Amino acid sequence: MATPHISASEGQFAATCLLPGDPLRAKYIAETFLTDVECVTAVRNMLGYTGYFQGQRISVMGSGMGMPSCAIYATELVRYYGVQRLVRVGSCGAVQKELKLNDVLVANSASTDSNMNKVRFGGFDFAACASPRLVQSVLNFADQRRKALAVGQVFSTDSFYDSPHDQVERLQRMGVLAVEMEAAALYGIAASYQVQALTMLTVSDHLLTGEQLPSEARQNGFTEMVEFTLSALTGKSS
Repeated sequence: MATPHISASEGQFAATCLLPGDPLRAKYIAETFLTDVECVTAVRNMLGYTGYFQGQRISVMGSGMGMPSCAIYATELVRYYGVQRLVRVGSCGAVQKELKLNDVLVANSASTDSNMNKVRFGGFDFAACASPRLVQSVLNFADQRRKALAVGQVFSTDSFYDSPHDQVERLQRMGVLAVEMEAAALYGIAASYQVQALTMLTVSDHLLTGEQLPSEARQNGFTEMVEFTLSALTGKSS
């Protein structure tokens, strides 16, 4: 049952699928955290894998960069492969002073400059929110681990470069924690298909200080966030 962008057969994706933007990060996650791993799709080199984390079946697949790409893969995973939980594990640029590089964020909602959800919602503004049960699972697990997490709103943007000069100041004033490029679309799709969605992010850049992680750290790093997310979702630690 191939789609235009996924070549997996029916049943090859688990009910829960992690969605890093970078397909090589998907490969790293699969090889590092999952056992009995199978590569189930590689169309356009957008790699997808299914395996087991502590005995529970989990998939991981690259979603590409930006909302249009993420929306394509999320839609096909839900519509054609029966995925019920879409969990973005990605990077973000912090806009609040208290955040540091490698801090882990839970995006409980996402504002956006994209028109995608407005079109989906008949011209009205859609409140793009994570699934409360998934947020609760993560926060409960964080309390058990005594792990500090930043929880709040992010800003999903269509533009990586050339943002308005006052944008960071505006985001700070409204209490937005960080900027990324996929969460709002993911939450809109989840609402449309009545499935669950969550976005977990690691701070890779700081828009106030100019600090940033090197590209290799973005591809192969974020180990703490991914291990924590898998453990929180499954209720089991590695």
